[in-house]
Amino acid sequence: MTISLLCICCLLFNILGNLYKLNYVFINRKASVRSQNLNQTMKVIQLHKNETKLIQHAAKQNRDAQHVLYELHAPKMLSVCRYYIKDVHQAEEVMLNGFFKVFKYLKSFKNEGSFEGWVRRIMVREAISYLRQQKNIEFAKEDAYLDGDSFNNIDSNIQVAEIQQLIDSLPEGYRMVFVMYAIEGYKHHEIAELLKISQGTSKSQLFKARQMLQKKLIELNNSSYGTN
Repeated sequence: MTISLLCICCLLFNILGNLYKLNYVFINRKASVRSQNLNQTMKVIQLHKNETKLIQHAAKQNRDAQHVLYELHAPKMLSVCRYYIKDVHQAEEVMLNGFFKVFKYLKSFKNEGSFEGWVRRIMVREAISYLRQQKNIEFAKEDAYLDGDSFNNIDSNIQVAEIQQLIDSLPEGYRMVFVMYAIEGYKHHEIAELLKISQGTSKSQLFKARQMLQKKLIELNNSSYGTN
């Protein structure tokens, strides 16, 4: 089956989101469930059907509404953080810090665009901030790169876990730019602003990341077909 690297990454993102949804447990869930009576539960269920009302209640520090919003978005947001941060426990910590900011600044959300997109941007910034604090970000010198978004398709039968490992194997700078551009959909000028680099450096990092990933994918394909 011939698929593009971008398609593989999108598939990985969706699968990881579902996996985290199955495995992730809200730290205060048991205490919250015990404290709810039947009427409160029915109100939350009704709010669930209208995200706008849910957000409004959560902005007023309604814990039930905040809990529902968290449960709805935590799996995807954990997978977002995981793309940037190799260690899942550190990624989880970054996600929790991100949700703290989500609820702290929830009143600033003006219902312009998707709420999920607004939350994702907070998570991305939180992941970048964490990596900066760890001093893990290094960008190679800007040099030649191919302009445009073309990327060769490859014949790939590799597993999802292997794709994540390939992304993890990229140097920090390559990985951040690749994830932001190919998966999150940021433009080069947006990446440059967030990472405090030039657009040329962003394009160069993306090109090198793609080269490295394609080389590794070809090696995996050759290995699986016994054509080393």
